[in-house]
Amino acid sequence: MKTPLKPLGLYIHIPFCKQKCCYCDFYSLSGREDRMDAYTDALCAHLSETAPFASGHLVDTVYFGGGTPSYLGEKRLVRILKLIRKKYHVAKDAEITLEANPDSAGDWKMLRSLRRAGFNRLSLGMQSADDQELRAIGRIHTMEQVRAAVEAARKAKFENLSLDLIYGLPDQTMERWQETLSAAAALDPEHLSCYELKVEEGTPLYARRAETNLPGDEAQADMYLYTVDFLSRLGYAQYEISNFAKPGFASRHNLKYWTLGEYAGFGPGAHSDFGGVRYAYERDLNAYIQGVSSHAPMLSESERIPPRDRDTEWVMLGLRTVQGLDPKEFESRFRRRFQCFLPFLEQCRAAGYAMEEAGRWHLTPRGFLVSNQVIGGMLDALAEDKRRRAEAAARGDFRIDL
Repeated sequence: MKTPLKPLGLYIHIPFCKQKCCYCDFYSLSGREDRMDAYTDALCAHLSETAPFASGHLVDTVYFGGGTPSYLGEKRLVRILKLIRKKYHVAKDAEITLEANPDSAGDWKMLRSLRRAGFNRLSLGMQSADDQELRAIGRIHTMEQVRAAVEAARKAKFENLSLDLIYGLPDQTMERWQETLSAAAALDPEHLSCYELKVEEGTPLYARRAETNLPGDEAQADMYLYTVDFLSRLGYAQYEISNFAKPGFASRHNLKYWTLGEYAGFGPGAHSDFGGVRYAYERDLNAYIQGVSSHAPMLSESERIPPRDRDTEWVMLGLRTVQGLDPKEFESRFRRRFQCFLPFLEQCRAAGYAMEEAGRWHLTPRGFLVSNQVIGGMLDALAEDKRRRAEAAARGDFRIDL
């Protein structure tokens, strides 16, 4: 009997941008158009070399992220995707996503060409409906270009469209955030990602944070809770802390990250969880290109994690989702009782941060606001359980409840 193929996601990092945003901490570069062809060659070579290791897998999601993947250009993108379809077992119904900025996604004929090549999901970085807010964070598009890009996508017959939004922007009020949400919803996307602005160290925004009027924690919390309620009333179900979708349109690729699914990343800064190993590539465009051609080391980190030792990841990632944690899955996967978490989870339930439904524990919208603290408490409970077991084993006491 033939062994069934295991599902696999591919992440293709496109590190080029027309202009880098002042809040962006992802590995991306502006002014490096001269390296686009060499980078495309390197990506194709790397994908070809890796393909034999994925022979036992079925690629059911492909995600082109960045940077600004649409800035790479239609011909290069089509070339990369055609190679993937040639070298890998790609599912007929695979979800194939392209991230794009509105200023580089207004040509419907280009989008039609990409759709015909196999791209079937488009993720547009709208961020705000207010041109002043967009300028404040270094975005080079306007709201009018967002509308034009959505119109072009629909004309090109994209039926799975996602919009990215950011709340907590400089000088943003609740009223302006509500206007952005309403404007985004009016475009009728199938999916919305609503992220809290993170002021990351090393970014231009971080350097001028003292003189930037950023909404406080309480204001951002109010924006988040409004978002959950507003989108729910419009039929967008929340399935992860920052992600909302119409029925059947949750991002299948992103769900891999939160459910310990396998994915292989390509490009500088790309991360992978493939073959039982978590690894990442150096955030260096030239080193990546050179490394592929010369077979030089390119990894910045690599760690093999036995399946039984993934309990920490399982807890951390599962609590990001609305589905939450299934005690039976925990006990089956890690051969330990879920009971060690219950005292803390009951405290969270009493505080309104967590609830149990249909045998699963998940965070409430208010719980998502303090998810870092909740996850910390869960990991403390896990660590205490491991310590207790280790002490019992050292005593030779094997009566401990496994």
